[in-house]
Amino acid sequence: MKLNMTKLSKISVSMLALTIASCAPSTTTETPTNEATKTEVETPGKINPEIWPTIKTAALNPQTEERISEIMAKMTLEQKVGQVIQADSNSVTPEEVKQYRLGSVLSGGNSAPGDLPYTDAQNWLNAADAYYEASVDPEGVEIAIPVIWGIDAVHGHANLTGAIIFPHNVGLGAANDPDLVKRIAEVTAIELSVSGHDWTFAPTLAVPQNDRWGRGYEGFSEDPSIVKSYGGAIVRGLQGELGSDEFMGEGRVMSTAKHFLGDGGTINGIDQGNADISEAELRDIHLAGYLTAIEDGTQSVMASFSSWQGQPMHGQKELLTDVLKGQMNFQGFVIGDWNGHALIPGCTSTDCPQSINAGLDMYMTPDTWKGMYESTMKHVKTGTIPMERLDDAVRRILRVKINSGVFEKPKPSARPLSGKTEYLGSKEHRDLAREAVRKSIVLLKNNNSTLPISAGSKVHIVGRGADHIGKFSGGWTLSWQGGEYDNSEFPNGETFLAAAKREVEAAGGILTYDPIGETVPSDVDVVIAVYGEDPYAEFLGDRENIDFTPNDFNTENLGEFKEVGLPVVSVFLSGRPLWTNPEINDSDAFIAAWLPGSEPAGITDLIFRTNPNHDFTGRLSFSWPKNAMQFKLNKHHAIYDPLFELGYGLSYTDGENLDPLPEESGIPEGMVAAKGIFFEKGTTVEPWRFAVNESNVDAPYNEGGIKIGGYDKAAQEDSFRVSFDGSDGMVSIMSGYTLDFQREANGAVELSFDVKNLTGDEDVKIGMNATRFTVPTTGEWQEVRIPLSCIDNLNYLRHAFVIDGKDGLDIAVSNVKLAEESGRGLSCPAK
Repeated sequence: MKLNMTKLSKISVSMLALTIASCAPSTTTETPTNEATKTEVETPGKINPEIWPTIKTAALNPQTEERISEIMAKMTLEQKVGQVIQADSNSVTPEEVKQYRLGSVLSGGNSAPGDLPYTDAQNWLNAADAYYEASVDPEGVEIAIPVIWGIDAVHGHANLTGAIIFPHNVGLGAANDPDLVKRIAEVTAIELSVSGHDWTFAPTLAVPQNDRWGRGYEGFSEDPSIVKSYGGAIVRGLQGELGSDEFMGEGRVMSTAKHFLGDGGTINGIDQGNADISEAELRDIHLAGYLTAIEDGTQSVMASFSSWQGQPMHGQKELLTDVLKGQMNFQGFVIGDWNGHALIPGCTSTDCPQSINAGLDMYMTPDTWKGMYESTMKHVKTGTIPMERLDDAVRRILRVKINSGVFEKPKPSARPLSGKTEYLGSKEHRDLAREAVRKSIVLLKNNNSTLPISAGSKVHIVGRGADHIGKFSGGWTLSWQGGEYDNSEFPNGETFLAAAKREVEAAGGILTYDPIGETVPSDVDVVIAVYGEDPYAEFLGDRENIDFTPNDFNTENLGEFKEVGLPVVSVFLSGRPLWTNPEINDSDAFIAAWLPGSEPAGITDLIFRTNPNHDFTGRLSFSWPKNAMQFKLNKHHAIYDPLFELGYGLSYTDGENLDPLPEESGIPEGMVAAKGIFFEKGTTVEPWRFAVNESNVDAPYNEGGIKIGGYDKAAQEDSFRVSFDGSDGMVSIMSGYTLDFQREANGAVELSFDVKNLTGDEDVKIGMNATRFTVPTTGEWQEVRIPLSCIDNLNYLRHAFVIDGKDGLDIAVSNVKLAEESGRGLSCPAK
């Protein structure tokens, strides 16, 4: 696929969702650098704990430590092993929590009780009670240990129906307001308490250095000083002030500082990748937020999926034990990330003594917990895991449980805030979210003082996103990836369209709306265009460059509005800075709104200046690029040439006009395209091509009884058709070199495609690489899902999609791509 070189070709290019992670040559591979402020002489791959900071943490409480010793004296070996295991609620029953005496349960982004990835407070409480009561059942043990339940509440409790969806961290960083994020954390803790949760996996303290990273929006800034100022503030908001009566009291939950360490510094911004940086840079850039989070008493730290100089963090003893627990005096426990231990050489998701020996205290083994329990028990009995190490891990977990008060608390539904749904969407909580939006959005252009707009004007709004809360909220919203949720599923939120309509009509103005925006209105005063990235999370958001590619709104229409003299205000939604020069040129005012969440009235407050005291105060916490290849653009780097620098942002009174910007994207012609898309809109996506019996071919193809051509599904030739006439054979979508998809297999990801059998109803052998599934096909289009966890050798993928065709088969296929786990995936074939 040819990527856009100018504005004219932008619309024809599909969204680039994932990056290539392979040994193939690339024009974007980074050279590791050491641009930290300190210049110690280093031995590659070696950590020197003595050059890391010492943190003054609270002294251990003698009474607590004595109580832990008394508890541990009554625990069986089986109970101790159970304490270091965390299972996902979709994969463990309350009876199993009791049987194995597990220490913790988590709910991943798609793991709410019931059939949906989110649910209401009562369903959460019912499940919380069941797990809690199972854990404290004294049958068969001398002492029972309460379970703790964790969840990713990273911008509000977004898996709870009716909870507030706050702006993602990328926006909150632009507010540069530690008190604001502390208050947001307090509200999040209250709403977690309503549903009976004990623990959130937040704050994320990454310092993203490459804007291609799919988790970049979980970071507050490229600037470690902003992250440092936020770390402790959020911990205090969630847990209460360390040493005070409010610490872990009513309406407080445990925090987790994550992901330790260097997740924001990986080569090419690859999620779960390798931070090939110096020890000094690892410390001086990426440690910043942990300094204040640990000082203010975070009860847990999550190990990163990523590696440092090729060493997976889940097994990096010098950092987890010698630095974090030793030099930095961290007294809580280290939790793993989703089967992250399996990335250690020699480990699997069910067997990894190396990780606990390195300093991990609790394995996050969502669906493999039983195998991990059994192997850990074996390793303790054989001495591979020393009893001293197991006891230290259990002591740390018990210390946190005692600090949290869970031993004294009643079952979740009987706690003070449980089930009090009046807190969800309360005026106070919504007002805070609205304030957060006002403070986080950044005005990048305001030529001729286009803003503010008189609310009494004739306002025309375009863009589907204007009426879509899910698009405003991004990933980790109702589910792991977020996405196409109806606005009714956000009962305590509103759309940008609704907020704007309320302001305009109250002032006597007229508002019209066109989600497509293809018609140029004849009788309006101003156009507000709402567009940007669609939701994504983690590695599914990794990119090869940072060019914004329009999706549900054709931004070339902005120029048509301008041509007839209409002022254009762009509200741009994104989880990172993106190259948008053509869109900025076609806008009189351009707002970087990030992912503002469920209270977009914070934007309309500023567009219409509903209060004379309101003004744009947000300032960039990430540098904004001049071209689509400036993905590693950080102020502390020697080469720094942004379009808008760190800290930039306009207010109403600035009055400066922005000159037209160049519209060359800087993307090399022929550059490798999206990793997670194999066939879409009638064509394969580079580096993928059609292949017949291991040889790449071009479509249309007709040789040896095998034909490949176009087929219509939703549009002309948007699909491909394969027929076998007089011959069996293999037709595939194949790359000319192998690519590494192992990290996708580690997550909840499936191969998705649509298929229609033009010969009738029959089973067809379809798969990836050498793995084949028996797929029932019919004469109607149907979506098929194949779990990547079933596929062999995904670290050497060449065949992304394979049909083993028999003579007479005539089949059509469309939309071959990776997608979030659906729960409808085929069962793995027998080995």
